[in-house]
Amino acid sequence: MDEKRILQLTVNGDVYDIACAPNTTLLEALREKAFLTGTKRGCDLGACGACTVLMDGEAVLSCVLLAVEAVGRKIRTIEGIAEQGELSPLQRAFVKQGALQCGFCSPGFIMSATELLADNPKPSRPEIQRALAGNLCRCTGYVKIVEAVEIAAEELAGGAS
Repeated sequence: MDEKRILQLTVNGDVYDIACAPNTTLLEALREKAFLTGTKRGCDLGACGACTVLMDGEAVLSCVLLAVEAVGRKIRTIEGIAEQGELSPLQRAFVKQGALQCGFCSPGFIMSATELLADNPKPSRPEIQRALAGNLCRCTGYVKIVEAVEIAAEELAGGAS
């Protein structure tokens, strides 16, 4: 019998007390218990990247991570990317480049790219492609997504408006 226990998760700077069974994934806890639905459920196998969130600044696949593994860690979801109610430079670049299309995969791409730009503010195109390789998109063909990351990197470096 799976007995639920209360987990305390820190998500986007807020603390959530969430009742979870031991086998609850972080994705389920975020979407179904914390009602943060920006993180998407795609394959449930860790193969598509739609569920990507940041855990202590590192991109992780929330569909293959148990919620209990996130206790004591800082989780950041797509809802926590905007800065003071304004889209982040990366989010603005996705809009500007038309890298959104249907938008289902966008949160995962943005989370992966957020980690990349935090670790490497001036990535080359091959570095961007490598960082985004775990994210799948059925709409865009990836070119506009990579260009959006390049534009955001340039803006963050002070080279664009």
